Amino acid sequence: MNEWKEMIFGELGYTYSGLSGKTIKDFGKGKGFIPYMNIFTNSKIDPTFLNYVEIHPWENQNAVKKNDLFFTTSSETIEEVGMTSVLLEDIGECYLNSFCFGFRLYNYDDLIPEFVPYLFRGDEVRKQISDLGQGSTRYNLPKTELLKRLKLNLPSPLEQRFISHILSKTDAVIELTKAAISKYNSIKQGMVHDLFTRGIDLPTGKLRPKYEDAPELYKESKLGIVPREWEVETLDGLTEKIGSGITPTGGSEIYKSSGVLFIRSQNVLIGRLAIEDAAFITKEIDERMEGSRVRPFDVLLNITGASIGRCAFFPSELESANVNQHVCIIRFLHTSKPLAVFASEFMNSDFGQCQINRSNAGGNRDGLNFQQIKSFNFPVIDEIELELISTIIENLSKKINTEVFFQNKLQKIKVGLMEDLLSGRKQVVIE
Repeated sequence: MNEWKEMIFGELGYTYSGLSGKTIKDFGKGKGFIPYMNIFTNSKIDPTFLNYVEIHPWENQNAVKKNDLFFTTSSETIEEVGMTSVLLEDIGECYLNSFCFGFRLYNYDDLIPEFVPYLFRGDEVRKQISDLGQGSTRYNLPKTELLKRLKLNLPSPLEQRFISHILSKTDAVIELTKAAISKYNSIKQGMVHDLFTRGIDLPTGKLRPKYEDAPELYKESKLGIVPREWEVETLDGLTEKIGSGITPTGGSEIYKSSGVLFIRSQNVLIGRLAIEDAAFITKEIDERMEGSRVRPFDVLLNITGASIGRCAFFPSELESANVNQHVCIIRFLHTSKPLAVFASEFMNSDFGQCQINRSNAGGNRDGLNFQQIKSFNFPVIDEIELELISTIIENLSKKINTEVFFQNKLQKIKVGLMEDLLSGRKQVVIE
């Protein structure tokens, strides 16, 4: 760290603006430009993620170049203001959206472009940039302040290259894992659609023939074409409870680092519970919240906010827990793990989501009430077939969850490496 150089960001290059003077009729054709979300979501520009704009010969617009840096100028939260990305590929004539600005290095004597994705997404630089944000309901990043006040601790370009190489290897494995997750999700989506429309033929243990090939095996229902053996009923007649929990009074101070698990909407993901960052409450508070308590194989459905419609079941391996008012407990009369697997997957599928959107004021996704949920149509099928279907779903979900767990582990490893390497606490050995 002693050999590292502290520099003010403005000493390294100069800024330029994005598109200006364009109207809505200019967009949708012409030259490529880098959209806001490409910069916001990626530390390295994705060259396939471009929008298009017509550029006239007389215009004086700034074209981007390989190795340019880009900054978002505003955000809804102070933590996300000034997200940074770098263009590491030559993408020809291309421009920048009007809600971001570019930065071009004078040279690569002090900062190399390959180091930018890690340095500018690291905690130290992100905190400095966030502290520069100005505003109340929306936050803006002033360019002049960024150039004057952002301090960068820079190792030698050779050391930067080695650090980038180490971190890029982790990135490569993360991308492979993401690709595997995407592949398994596609396989699962197709299989789930077949299972919810064709089911399993018990004598053969395979999917029933398609409706087009054997229409006599199917019938019309409120869910559309379903196997003839299936019945369709509303959740109201199949459940003993449809209701949400409550949030105990006392503000954030009620949440503890240990105790009784308290599940909020952010913990209910599509098909699984994420309890790594879940809150806990004391036993004394838990005793006052009997109506909010969940049981093994209860189906949990988010009913408000941006995460409305996400559904997962409460597994038997977890100890007792409570939910808040944003999570609905769906408790079946004859509950079981196969039914819980089937029901949570059904609610996450098009069959469940279409009913959620129809019930929720045409899909504005502001919130669901219990009467709406009780009116949802749900397939009632033979227990053996139910178990066969749920086993297939569970096996596919396990593959995806294994990859997701591995991806999260890699992300934590990368965060730790970045903290060590970007601070100089861990010196790289240059051979």
